[in-house]
Amino acid sequence: MAKSIASAGAAKSTSGAATIESVADVLERELQPLIADWLKRVEQEPDLRRIPLSFEDRTGHLPALIHEVIARLRLDAGTKAPNSKAAAEHGELRRKQGYTVAMAVQESRLLQVTIFSTLQKNTNNLEFGLLLPDVATIADEVDAQLKEQMLRFMAADAAKQGKGK
Repeated sequence: MAKSIASAGAAKSTSGAATIESVADVLERELQPLIADWLKRVEQEPDLRRIPLSFEDRTGHLPALIHEVIARLRLDAGTKAPNSKAAAEHGELRRKQGYTVAMAVQESRLLQVTIFSTLQKNTNNLEFGLLLPDVATIADEVDAQLKEQMLRFMAADAAKQGKGK
């Protein structure tokens, strides 16, 4: 999906040509730095920090969620994306870990901010013609994942209340 082009306005690589990538390719390549950047943002939020979690417990869900964003970006236009199983499981897990709905929403917002920051850092390598539609797709997918998280979060909460706990 990455292609090499030579143009006067393009960023130059060591060979004199820029490597232009899709948004999906950039997110795939930058997965680990994106996760590290997200964690830094989360650690700056007092509400989120008050739930003590290991690195794995805090970030373990991100690769699956980001890969679903990447898969959504690669779908043909008009293709309906499947519901996110990973997001649903994440919503239930966060409820068990003591998160509130507001905390889960904050994490999701930080994921979007971090994804967009990652794209900003890589603007010289992006296909500009697809950037805005891809940003809209990312926002839609992350919001759809948040919906799945909240549905499972609330279902787990309702089940707990139904048991009288």
